[in-house]
Amino acid sequence: MSIRGVGVDAQGRCAHYRSDRDVVANRCATCGDYWACHACHAELADHPFGRMPLVESGSVMCGVCAHGMDYAAYSAATACPQCRHPFNAGCAAHASLYFLI
Repeated sequence: MSIRGVGVDAQGRCAHYRSDRDVVANRCATCGDYWACHACHAELADHPFGRMPLVESGSVMCGVCAHGMDYAAYSAATACPQCRHPFNAGCAAHASLYFLI
């Protein structure tokens, strides 16, 4: 699965979020694409980011191993359940941009 965004690297980091832990992509409910971040979507898409239901499987994807998760699995994890790459804990502050909370 590809991750869309501005200056996206092989693990999903973008021009806006580039720390080692910024490897999570969120799926837009409107277009179905995975995006590196909300700012990338705002710059490149022609529609508002469609927030995903909390129980939607595959609404979040690890950019390192492409493991898909729903909100509950992602929000409970400090690292990818499959490859163990750590996630950025600060992403929790943006949950309402990506999910129907």
